[in-house]
Amino acid sequence: MQTLTHFINGKQVEGRSGRFGDIFNPATGDVQAKVPMANAEEVDAAVGFAKRAQPSWAAMNPQRRARVMMEFVRLLQRDMDKLATALSSEHGKTLPDAKGDIQRGLEVVEFCIGAPQLLKGDYTDSAGPGIDMYSMRQSLGVVAGITPFNFPAMIPMWKFAPALACGNAFILKPSERDPSVPNMLAELMVEAGAPEGILQVVHGDKEAVDAILQHDGIAAVGFVGSTPIAEYIYATGCAHGKRVQCFGGAKNHMIVMPDADLDQAADALVGSGYGAAGERCMAVSVAVPVGEGTADALVERLVPKIEGLRIGPYTAGDELDYGPLITGDAKQRVLGLIESGIKQGADLVVDSRNFSLQGYENGFFVGPHLFDRVTTDMDIYKTEIFGPVLSTVRASSYEEALGYAQDHEYGNGVAIFTRDGDTARDFANRINIGMIGINVPIPVPLAYHTFGGWKKSAFGDLNQHGPDAFRFYTRTKTVTSRWPSGIKEGAILNFQSME
Repeated sequence: MQTLTHFINGKQVEGRSGRFGDIFNPATGDVQAKVPMANAEEVDAAVGFAKRAQPSWAAMNPQRRARVMMEFVRLLQRDMDKLATALSSEHGKTLPDAKGDIQRGLEVVEFCIGAPQLLKGDYTDSAGPGIDMYSMRQSLGVVAGITPFNFPAMIPMWKFAPALACGNAFILKPSERDPSVPNMLAELMVEAGAPEGILQVVHGDKEAVDAILQHDGIAAVGFVGSTPIAEYIYATGCAHGKRVQCFGGAKNHMIVMPDADLDQAADALVGSGYGAAGERCMAVSVAVPVGEGTADALVERLVPKIEGLRIGPYTAGDELDYGPLITGDAKQRVLGLIESGIKQGADLVVDSRNFSLQGYENGFFVGPHLFDRVTTDMDIYKTEIFGPVLSTVRASSYEEALGYAQDHEYGNGVAIFTRDGDTARDFANRINIGMIGINVPIPVPLAYHTFGGWKKSAFGDLNQHGPDAFRFYTRTKTVTSRWPSGIKEGAILNFQSME
């Protein structure tokens, strides 16, 4: 059985802690590899190498760092199939979905090729008599990212690409559930021309996370995962003097107005709710049709589409709709929430609790489920399920539908389907959620905008990728400059304007 390694100082390094975690094949339930769990000493070693490598990397002019990013993009495109296969084998998502995971990360790397423009400061000539003033954006030093299992290529690239483009060194602690692709990305970054030690990959669990949060050599930490852990990392990182951005859970609503194209809305709900087996923080998990007639017609359209979804292992081909969940624990959690929905009185319209795939009976597959007449006090409404389960909450009016999304504790993404421009504009202006789709079910911003939610979906004042990433991974230094002209002046003891 294969045992993975850390990637430290440009090399594959065996774990020394003596602790290992299991990497499953989600389709069969078998353990296919082991991953080392780093201890504090191993994290410290990675930080030490990063600190030694970072100053010369930061001193390199930005366009040369950008050229490394350009070569990294080429290598990603070259190895797309290899990366996607490795990703699917550990995560379980279909190959087209795995390639999409890599592609959305690649697009952020492409955006980072423009780092020279984004790192420019400001200059004011003659801010005062003989005085010029200018600002510089400078790297933080060594920074870190703690990333989730559901996007093992995209989110690591969202984190380390802008950090490296800004001149930082980066410590990546990816999910221990599907860790192979992050190692492969680090190898490609070295092949692209990044110095050894600039991108380190350290695997592990809470021990490694705490070592990162407490290490005084790490200036900033970014995280994506569940809200309870996001709150813990934000509080702990800030208590240790770090700059921290954390992105947590979601419960994304999609409001369907009576004037919406219901066929389009049904397709959008199926694609966004069941794609990647629902293991997306931007998955739509709550449909909110306005009016009983709209709800009845929408559910009528949804049922055959959901019942016709094709489920299987990624090896079965590109025609699959989704694959298994990541682990057996994830499967049992989702099935437990489905049972709670039934007990709490929701109508289970599509019931796939007995789903089984011949030849893969021990895999972590969960069939698609559809609930109707869900209420806001039910666990399936309040909780992020992270599985192939869609809940329908019926609203009698637009205001009631709006209130459901506004009142939920999560504020990651939301969508509305309507043909009415006034309704859409009002919705976009009033909703208290970070990312909004208008006739778009998964409103993930492109790389040159920023990604981030509100409320308990995000902690920190800056978002991921786009211009905010360059603000997060740099700090501003402002210089006031005056060159003596030979004129003698007395000491100025009072604080006064330079004008």
